[in-house]
Formats: sequence, C-alpha cells, structure tokens
Amino acid sequence: MVFSDQLKSFSELNCFISGLIKTGISLGLLMATATLPSAAGVPFEQIARLQKDLTPLGSERGGNADGSIPAWTGGLSSPPAGIGYEKGKHLPDPFAADKPLFRVSGGNAGDYDAFITRGQKALMERHETYFMDIYPSRRSCAHPEHVYKAAVRNAEVGELVSDGNGVANAIMASPFPIPNNGLEIVWNHTLRYRGYKLQREFTAIPVNQNGDYYEITVHDDAILRWSDPQKNNAEELDNISILYLLQTKAPARSAGYVVLVQESLNMSVEARRAWTYSPGTRRVRRAPTIAYDNPGTNSDGITTSDSFGGFNGAPDRFNWTVRGRSEKFIAYNNFRRVLTPYSEVVGKKHINQNVMRYEKHRVWEVEGNLKDNFRHVYARRVFYIDEDTKGIVATEIYDGRGDLWRVQELGGGVQYELPLCGNSGDTVYDLMVGRYLMLGLINEEKPINFDANHLDADRYTPSNIRRLGR
Repeated sequence: MVFSDQLKSFSELNCFISGLIKTGISLGLLMATATLPSAAGVPFEQIARLQKDLTPLGSERGGNADGSIPAWTGGLSSPPAGIGYEKGKHLPDPFAADKPLFRVSGGNAGDYDAFITRGQKALMERHETYFMDIYPSRRSCAHPEHVYKAAVRNAEVGELVSDGNGVANAIMASPFPIPNNGLEIVWNHTLRYRGYKLQREFTAIPVNQNGDYYEITVHDDAILRWSDPQKNNAEELDNISILYLLQTKAPARSAGYVVLVQESLNMSVEARRAWTYSPGTRRVRRAPTIAYDNPGTNSDGITTSDSFGGFNGAPDRFNWTVRGRSEKFIAYNNFRRVLTPYSEVVGKKHINQNVMRYEKHRVWEVEGNLKDNFRHVYARRVFYIDEDTKGIVATEIYDGRGDLWRVQELGGGVQYELPLCGNSGDTVYDLMVGRYLMLGLINEEKPINFDANHLDADRYTPSNIRRLGR
C-alpha cells in the first residue's frame, strides 16, 4: 500500500488534517499519533513545507505561543564576531552574557511540572541540591547546506525496511524529516548528521555513592559512512553505516584495551559486528556482547551498550510509540560546561549544576516498551528528542517492575565553526544505587577533530586492532 492509498483509507480524517495543517501542526505528527504504517513518498505538499513553515530537517520554524521558544532563523552557522574564537581551541560561549531567567528546584518544581521531565523531577526529589537554571532559549542548531538538501530528498524517498530494522534509499541526514511513527523518529536520532570522519580524546568519570571518582581516558575515532559525501543512497554502504574504534589509555589497569565496531544499517541482514583486543591475553576476540543491554565499555556498569548517546544500535527489541510533542527544559548550549575543569564539574551526588544551562525547547516524546518475545534489562524507555538537532536530549529508563531506574541527560547545541548540531557530554544517573557517570568529556582534552580525513577503512579491521593494542 502506497502512502496515498493510506490517506484514502483514512478519508474520514481529511477535514481534521486540513484543520491541523492550517494551525501549523505537521502531517507527520498526526501520522505518528495515529500510528499508521510507514511508507516512502511523503506527499509533495508536505515536502514543500520543508522550505516554508518547517525547517529543512522538519522542525517548526516558528516559535511558541508565549515567545519563550523563538523562531528558527538558520541557527548559528559561523563563529560570532567579538567572542575570541581561535581555530583548534575549545569554542567560546557565544551566549556568555545571558543571565538565568529563573531557577527550578524541588521547592518550586510543581509550578513547572509541564516543562520538566519525570527524570528531572526524580533527581530533584532524591537530591535537594539538584536544580536547573533556565536561560533564554537559543535555537542555535545549524548544518551545512548539503545536509539540508539531503534531508529534503530523504523526505521523498526514505523508507523503513525489514519490519523497521533498516532504512533504505535515504542518505547523509536524518532519513525522515516528516516522520510517520515513533520508530522513524528513533532512526532520525540514530542516523542524524554528526560529520563524516572524526577523532577525539575524551574522559569518562564514574562517581560512587560517597562522591569518590576516577577518570578513564579514551581515544576514539570513526568514519560515519552514512554521511559520506560520495554516497548517493543507503544501498551504496554495503550495510555498514559506521566504522568505530576505541582505545583505552588510562587507568593503567585498562590501558591497551581496544574495541572495534562495524555498525550495520539493516540489523536483519547482519547484526552489529564487534571485536575486542585485551592486553592481558594479547588476543582479538569477536564481541557480540557489545550491544543491547550488556554493560557499556568503560561505564563501570552504570549504563548499557545501547544507551551510549541516548540510544544506539538495533531498535528491534522494543515497540516504539509517539507520546506527542511537548515543551521541556533541557540542557542546551552548554559551552560553559565544556570550558570548566573536571574537578569543578564533578559533584558528590550529581554534576555541579552551577555550570549547567537549561533552555525551553520543543521535543518529541517517544516511548519504547519491551516486546513480549525479547529480553532486555530495561522494560521501558522514554526518549526526549530535540526537534532541531534530532538527537536525544534526555531519557528515562524503567526496570521490569515499572520503577524508574536510570535517568540520562545529554543536551543540544551547535559546533558553530563547522557547523553541525551536537551535545556537550552525556550523564547517566542510577537512581537505585545513587551513582552517576559522565561520558564524552573533552574539557581537558583537545577539541574534537571533525576533519580527520586521514582515516580510512583499513584502520577498522581485526588485524589492525591487534597491532594497535601491542
């Protein structure tokens, strides 16, 4: 059944659809709420909206009713003048002059209940020192023009295949700018544009219940083949969307441990392939456990492999539904956090909230419920996905009893010198045991190299990681 036939079969909704379009609500949102099946070929009149009232990536160009969320006017696509930007150094905060509008804490959280996530509410209830300073909202997200062009084309041709386990025809940007269901929104996150070849050094910091912590230093690099400018569609990728390599540098007991991942685009054709090199055994082994709910590498057991970045990997173990769109206070434009030494970022029970910035943004709320015939330590997951970046900015994770187990904060923003949309670190709170983990910290490392053109596919082989480990 093609998309036009789906619309005919729901002809009784025609008048309702027309009314929604006039009020600026996208057809994609309606279809997500109605949970219609996915198909390629969004109607032309909807695609045309990507050049009008929708951004090229499908978010609403306009602001909200009270003006607290501004209109998108192109984002921050180059370094602003007068902020001291120097290539090769961490980005100066272009919004350093902004002052908090107000503070949300346990004492007044009820006044802002509609705008805080259940995870944020739980953190305030557990820790009286947890608060959020709310700043003016800045829709800073921007991408190169070729990414916008790819997104518009994706709206025409992007298609879920193999019961949602893969994506066909699309390339470069999020494959479904005008989504039809929750699974497409999850794929928009998974395949969002993050650059092509990049490398970095970062630090992960697990913090125990008593506030003690240690640092894990990592070098990683990747070829994000989905964003290869030489590729025209997903079919040219030979089912590999990402080549990823991680080398642990410290602490000494972990140094030399190497992980290699060849990420599949269509999980039903072939699952993720992964290998590890252990300096203790000096052997390379296949690592099928680097996936799903197995403990994440260098996470001290605080998170799972498929929770890095909010979510990654195969979506097949959950049924994904859209709860709707909402306005939420989320971590955004946290340039100051990146410029703060680790010792000042770490707090005893949570991150030092004085270095955090929160803004009101529109988000998609997507819920994943574990399928009856699958196993996973998480029974339910809730994702808050920023309309502009298409990335997950917050999560809530529930255990098999239905209790809130873990809360994740990521955040949105922009690498304005490129430009591309991204975040400034990943924090996972385990509410059950009172520990937390900070990931992807580059504060005391060099900035991420988004122009690592020397990387090639030969690097991402089992034989090479043996050499790197030695």
